[in-house]
Amino acid sequence: MKLKVLLIVALSLVIFSCNTNETKVFTESDIQVIPKPETLKLKEGHFKFTENTVFYVTDDIQLRASQILIDRFKTAQGWDLKTVKTQPKSNFIQFKTSENIGKEAYKLIVENDVITIESKGYNGLLYAIQTLRQLLPTAIESQTKVADINWVIPNLEITDKPRFQWRGLMLDVSRHFFQKEYIKKTIDRLAYHKMNTLHLHLVDDQGWRIEIKKYPKLTEVGAFRVDQEDKPWNGRYTPELDEKATYGGFYTQEDIKEIVAYAESRGVTVVPEIEMPAHVTSAIASYPEFSCLEKPVPVPSGGLWPITDIYCAGKESTFEFLEDVLVEVMALFPSKYIHVGGDEATKTNWKTCAHCKKRMKDEKLKSVEELQSYFIKRMERFISSKGRVLIGWDEILEGGLAPGATVMSWRGVKGGLEASEQGHDVVMTPGSHCYFDHYQGPMDTEPKAWGGYSPVSKVYQFDPIVDTMSDEQAKHVLGGQANLWSEYVTTESHSEYMIYPRIAALSEALWSPKPSRNWVNFSSRLENLFKRYEHQNINYAKSAYTITSETEVNDSMNTISVALKNEFPVADIRYVLNESSLDEAAIKYTKPIEINSTSTIKASLFKDNKPVGKVFEKTFNYHKAVGKKVIYNIKYHDSYKGKEASNMVNIVRGTKNFHDGQWQAWLVKDMDLTIDLDELTDVSSVSVGTMESQGPSIYFPTQVEVLLSNDGKTFSSVGKIDRPFESNANIILKDFVIGFDTQKAQFIRVKAKNLGKTERGGATWIFIDEIIVQ
Repeated sequence: MKLKVLLIVALSLVIFSCNTNETKVFTESDIQVIPKPETLKLKEGHFKFTENTVFYVTDDIQLRASQILIDRFKTAQGWDLKTVKTQPKSNFIQFKTSENIGKEAYKLIVENDVITIESKGYNGLLYAIQTLRQLLPTAIESQTKVADINWVIPNLEITDKPRFQWRGLMLDVSRHFFQKEYIKKTIDRLAYHKMNTLHLHLVDDQGWRIEIKKYPKLTEVGAFRVDQEDKPWNGRYTPELDEKATYGGFYTQEDIKEIVAYAESRGVTVVPEIEMPAHVTSAIASYPEFSCLEKPVPVPSGGLWPITDIYCAGKESTFEFLEDVLVEVMALFPSKYIHVGGDEATKTNWKTCAHCKKRMKDEKLKSVEELQSYFIKRMERFISSKGRVLIGWDEILEGGLAPGATVMSWRGVKGGLEASEQGHDVVMTPGSHCYFDHYQGPMDTEPKAWGGYSPVSKVYQFDPIVDTMSDEQAKHVLGGQANLWSEYVTTESHSEYMIYPRIAALSEALWSPKPSRNWVNFSSRLENLFKRYEHQNINYAKSAYTITSETEVNDSMNTISVALKNEFPVADIRYVLNESSLDEAAIKYTKPIEINSTSTIKASLFKDNKPVGKVFEKTFNYHKAVGKKVIYNIKYHDSYKGKEASNMVNIVRGTKNFHDGQWQAWLVKDMDLTIDLDELTDVSSVSVGTMESQGPSIYFPTQVEVLLSNDGKTFSSVGKIDRPFESNANIILKDFVIGFDTQKAQFIRVKAKNLGKTERGGATWIFIDEIIVQ
């Protein structure tokens, strides 16, 4: 019987607490396992873990799987549960091997006196143990000893298997280096979520992270860069060749062996990525002879675009070097797949390089795209000769795909569709759903991220199989993967924040049968998982609780309607206006809030009649210019029009997301506009709302000036603010306020001077969201 039918069944189990007379009733809604099992049948009775519970094991694999739960009980309860080789009569966990079950599948049967786990191999055992962990009280995850816990689970029968074989997470350790201990911690948590692949992005322009004994300069030089961590990623200068490089690190081959062995003990395969032909400036800095120009370059400290310092495809020495590197890599990683990147290669140097032109002539190649195809195909033949499979980003399709290659589709699903149509295996990892460097809540409330918006509810919607795929194409979909690029992720704490709980949503999307997936049901189970995260000291994001607003403006009436929501479909949101206190008397939100005068909305999620989580607070200022005519003396850029004619005086403020539709922008040009107040009006201050985000070249104006006029022709300056350029790595919203003695005026002219050029010579933007007249 299907799980969604079983959820309606009113089965229940009465168990008694060991230290009270209270009764707890279990129903299937209390079984909050993530990812959701394929089938679950609740039965009468229960199994109780005690200090006398034992694990009946017959081999080392069973012993290894048992140890995970033994360790949990030792930490959380202080019990030292035993393993035995002779079957007891009661109060034990036993294992059975079955050849009639899938590789990672398991069957879990809980009865009064015995728990039986049936599987074919280690991963099945492991996942059954992880399910047992989630059936137990959340305190099983405690890092310290707890008391008065009744370690009881209901009798049930679970039959479970993954929908997809590739369930992965990519960690970018190149842009920012993470220590071995954090990698192992992440492996533990992947296994907890029944994920089986860790993809390590070991090489990029900003750092080479793996020891290669034949080429020691790859880590001596390529693993370190000049420390510019105080500057925005895309605003860092190009270091001089002799500048001291201090930021970085790398994994020794012994570190890699330890990581791989640890991952194997948790059922996780580690897939190495050695980028080629681009994203390799760190390698070119170490060995310039493998580039076309053979010119010494520094390891970049931050963003680099376009990527022109790439491997020379014309030199035999390049391929000898890469084959030598891959031989050492493959000796360390037993993974079936070897990732070679293959993305974002700017082939400018190939077009003029004598070696590359000769290669194209000799191989009868018509373009540099075909030269890249030659490059990848040649590496694929080498990797295949070693019994491995080449996998790369979807750019490896350009110019023709190597026969045995697998494609990782990141630029949407197009690459996956094309590759699967050609009969190639694919791993789907589209940026829309799987890029964990995107924001997962409102930018104003979140730590710095790359951009985009991929909340946990959107990740949950992900399906690796595209609706337009044929049945034959769908067979080539290995699964899916999340990618956490680390340009802006500098610490372990931040990394955790970006991964959890989105990895839980992805785990269910890749594991559970599609018909059984339901966001309402998943979100109800997510709260239980949050408690487990807290016990595990995981810095998970609570962004799903964050209240957001959607505002509609009625220009003719000068009124606004504010809708409140968070990601949870059944949420108790309450609000107050202005100075009222957010307490049990707060108004329950049921429909959009109508506002027609200056007001502050404060709102919160409530649980047990108390506010929880971050408080939403937003002020809507009905200032003297609201709804008035704006004359643009210098027009805004067509790419950022905001709400056009009404944008500067529509009450609604912009957020740190400059794509939110509330910003107008000027590229290189200054801002110059005039507001017509319709009649002479007393004014005493003008505020100009701006943003600075130096990464995408958005800078504060270097000067803001306000001028007043009675006739719209003759203007007098009433104030000016000069603000010289300052380097800034953060996104900041700032109001430039110019106050003055109260004067009568009908026309207000506001000027904002553009910086014009960045430190690196690029064009700069100024962004303005509202001009407030008081």
